[in-house]
Amino acid sequence: MWDVQAAESDRSRKSRSRARSSLWVGRKSRWYLPASLITDLVGAGVPVALMLVATDQPWAVPSGVAAGLAWAGVQLFRSRYAARAIGESRGTLPVLHDWFILLGVLAMGHAAAGVRLRAPLCLAALLPCLLLTLVCRKVMHRHLAAVRRGAQAVIKVLVVGEPTAADSVTAHLAARTDHPYVAVGAVPVGQGPFDSGIRTGERLAATAPESPAEDANLVISAAHRLGADLVLVVPGAALSGERLRRLSWGLHDVGIELFVAPGLVEVSVKRLETGSAGGMSLLRVAPPVREGVQPLLKEALDRSTALLGLLALAPVLLVVAAAVKLSSPGPVLYLHERIGRAGHPFVMWKFRTMRVGADHQKAALAQENEHDGLMFKMRRDPRVTRVGHWLRRTSLDELPQLVNVLKGDMSLVGPRPPLAEEVAHYTPVEWRRLTVRPGMTGLWQISGRSDLSWDETVRLDLSYVDNWSFTSDVDVMARTFRAVVDGRGAY
Repeated sequence: MWDVQAAESDRSRKSRSRARSSLWVGRKSRWYLPASLITDLVGAGVPVALMLVATDQPWAVPSGVAAGLAWAGVQLFRSRYAARAIGESRGTLPVLHDWFILLGVLAMGHAAAGVRLRAPLCLAALLPCLLLTLVCRKVMHRHLAAVRRGAQAVIKVLVVGEPTAADSVTAHLAARTDHPYVAVGAVPVGQGPFDSGIRTGERLAATAPESPAEDANLVISAAHRLGADLVLVVPGAALSGERLRRLSWGLHDVGIELFVAPGLVEVSVKRLETGSAGGMSLLRVAPPVREGVQPLLKEALDRSTALLGLLALAPVLLVVAAAVKLSSPGPVLYLHERIGRAGHPFVMWKFRTMRVGADHQKAALAQENEHDGLMFKMRRDPRVTRVGHWLRRTSLDELPQLVNVLKGDMSLVGPRPPLAEEVAHYTPVEWRRLTVRPGMTGLWQISGRSDLSWDETVRLDLSYVDNWSFTSDVDVMARTFRAVVDGRGAY
């Protein structure tokens, strides 16, 4: 009898494990995993073997195989091949972090084997694996994003909570496409209208039922009927504590994942910490980084990069200055007042891209504004010169802002520097953008620049202000190069 029960329990655990695995695969394309493995093995193994052959070192092929396996092992150890992670956007920094781990692993291996190689050659040999991994992950993510726009490879969510709260979560999921979750239905708790328009199941009572399994049975029935992959609970006065705990028991016993939405938005997971007090789960939200080593590193990076940039780009600056001067009458530089940190004004430097007196023509073009917020934007602004269009397309007009960075008025990365007339209409929420220095680039630039709506611009800036870290700045700068080459939203 006990053997039969144990076998049934084992089958139940395996069934739940398969259910969880299929949930995170989310019907992603099957070629993601082999493509990643082949790219990692070849990208690290072949260059290392070729380098050893070129330098007349022994064991070239075995060393190449070891390098490929080491890179794949680092990716495996870091869960990069996991179904929930593969194909998802990770940015540049996590891949760079993995690459540095690979360097350490191979350095220890070569030291143990007594092989003596020059560091520059080793770095040059291992650069292809970094670049190929970045390209492969980018291709997979673009493919996955395109597939998800067709409502495929998504994770179907059943939302459970009080009508107002569940309505808000459902609308939030529907408003964004940078995640795999799609609400396919809801189970409201208690009375009240549910306006999201998605299918709703039978409601849970406003108070806990006498039978502990009643809530779970109703939610499980709705999840199976709607084909939901997981249940997302929005806690509230009617659904918390012991009632939520019993619901989790019922869902987990049949292999359905349970997520809980704490109600926080635009808060980086890096700022979240879990804890407990007397058996009660707690979620700590760390304050934004404003003091300590990271701001000092940002300051040092800003000033040093601005100085080196001005020196290295001096020939480019001279060529652009000559082009501006020869293309239209007027000064080379456009000096304009902007509002910086804490509302302090400063004079921002740019290469002039418009005809002289363009500011006075802005009022006459007000009806042509293509932006929905406080900013003025036109795709074909008649005030912009021919050279100015090219400078804006390539973002070369912004290079003189390195002077502002060197002076401390701006940062390399930060919110968009606003005009005084815009700040005059700021709400208290929008004013929070001014708690840090504005930047030459930022989330707004790598996400579409002028193509963004005002609300999207504010959301991205606030996300940067609240979730800033030194590593996030490095990631934004790495992604800025692609945004400049793309040129989307630059006009």
